[in-house]
Amino acid sequence: MTLDTFPSWLFWALLSAAFAALTAIFAKVGVEGINSDLATFLRTIVVLVSLGLILLATGQFSHPGPIPTRSWIFLVLSGLGTGASWLCYFRALKLGPATLVAPIDKLSVVLVALFGVVFLGERPSLNGWIGIALIAAGAVVIALKR
Repeated sequence: MTLDTFPSWLFWALLSAAFAALTAIFAKVGVEGINSDLATFLRTIVVLVSLGLILLATGQFSHPGPIPTRSWIFLVLSGLGTGASWLCYFRALKLGPATLVAPIDKLSVVLVALFGVVFLGERPSLNGWIGIALIAAGAVVIALKR
């Protein structure tokens, strides 16, 4: 694979993974000494302000255009899911080591694959299913290390 054929989604997915890893480390240190729900709230404020500034700087905030009702419904549901995930994640980081919490959190990859099949009609390839099974097995092995 050359840079010419490197898919843009892969670049952004790798950046997402790197930032998610840093998030776990920063959150583990940041949640020490304060309530995990308060830590989640403070993090959410930072995310909101950052995204607002990005939208303003790129001119995307001024004329967003009409947003369909279906988009609103599913974005609200996604936001509620994100909030619940963050609250649980920060609580887990407060109570356990990041080296165990983060891999278990990544079982979301397995659940996305299963939900994608059930709700979106997606069909992973055989290699996809093998990878999904390996991710699940890896999370279990890591969780059993104690």
